[in-house]
Amino acid sequence: MIIAALIVAAGRGSRAETPLPKQWQPLGPARVADVTLARFASHSRIGPICMVLHPDDMALAPDHPGLILAPGGSTRAASVRNGLDALAEHAPDLVLIHDVARPCVSSSVIDGVIAALAHGPAAAPALPVTDALWRGAEARVTGTEDRTGLFRAQTPQGFHFAAIRDAHAKAQTQGTTDAADDVAIARAAGLDVTITRGDEANIKITWPEDFARAQRILGSEMKIRLGNGYDVHRFGPGDAVVLCGVTIPHDRGLQGHSDADVGMHALTDAIYGALAEGDIGRHFPPSDMQWKGADSRIFLRHAVSLASEKGYKINNLDVTLVCEYPKIGPHAEAMRAALAELCQTPLDAVSVKATTSERLGFTGRGEGIAALATVTLTGL
Repeated sequence: MIIAALIVAAGRGSRAETPLPKQWQPLGPARVADVTLARFASHSRIGPICMVLHPDDMALAPDHPGLILAPGGSTRAASVRNGLDALAEHAPDLVLIHDVARPCVSSSVIDGVIAALAHGPAAAPALPVTDALWRGAEARVTGTEDRTGLFRAQTPQGFHFAAIRDAHAKAQTQGTTDAADDVAIARAAGLDVTITRGDEANIKITWPEDFARAQRILGSEMKIRLGNGYDVHRFGPGDAVVLCGVTIPHDRGLQGHSDADVGMHALTDAIYGALAEGDIGRHFPPSDMQWKGADSRIFLRHAVSLASEKGYKINNLDVTLVCEYPKIGPHAEAMRAALAELCQTPLDAVSVKATTSERLGFTGRGEGIAALATVTLTGL
């Protein structure tokens, strides 16, 4: 069964009073849209993901492998239709439609919606209203309302894909596309909607103070992964070495199946280790000749991409090169810059340093270079 996610992110969010629309505002180390996307990208059952963006925001789209982009429309319903059209070629069985401004959605809420779709065409999470309800005018209470049977709607709202696409088409034909959400569109088309269990933490960022509230929720849920890597390459014939993406003239070169960038190899293995995904040899076996002499940037980009697919980003990294020669100090800043770009990490979170082994062992004898790397991944 193919389960798609459709994240609606084309709104302007003026009530949040931010310079940019709220989906592009920072929420810890990432933006609201990045955090929301990670919630679905890290879910084991979610397949294709489409994000609907305002046409002016396309350049701000998250850098996520396979993310489908669709332009927003003049109304929310039009934006959802565009997203459904973009997903159609992937032929999903189910689709979960989610507001980008709900970055704290949990796997349990998503699972509850998916489970309910096994028994009906539509399902959505909600919380029963427990507070007293008043009517008011001019800062005075003018009446009360019965809260019996009332619920606070949340997203993702899930549907059988064909059913919700037909419902939106019918609403467009009938001119009833001003509905508050997709549940209203579905009900207007005669679909039964199952109420699943919502979550108080699944807040919708609307007002300026909601950013701090969301950050507190996410801070209590943050996942942290730590990985380390170690690699060694021996010296051989050559006139330069490549270390952490920087070519350094030298009277010998490093020997290896690829370009023998020992620093980048250690870092790549550290990322794989944090993800429990083995090492470079598992993903790029040395028995495969297509990797002969390959640029190690290929390996590191793959590891970074895999982390992103699993909902993680690199929080910081530290690489230590162990050698007598060449001298690393003059090139350390260039190495930091190269790794920061490849890992999509701020420069001040990237460390490259060197040490010697006091003339002891193979590095001390100048037979090769060793590298150690540590990386911290954070996920939501």
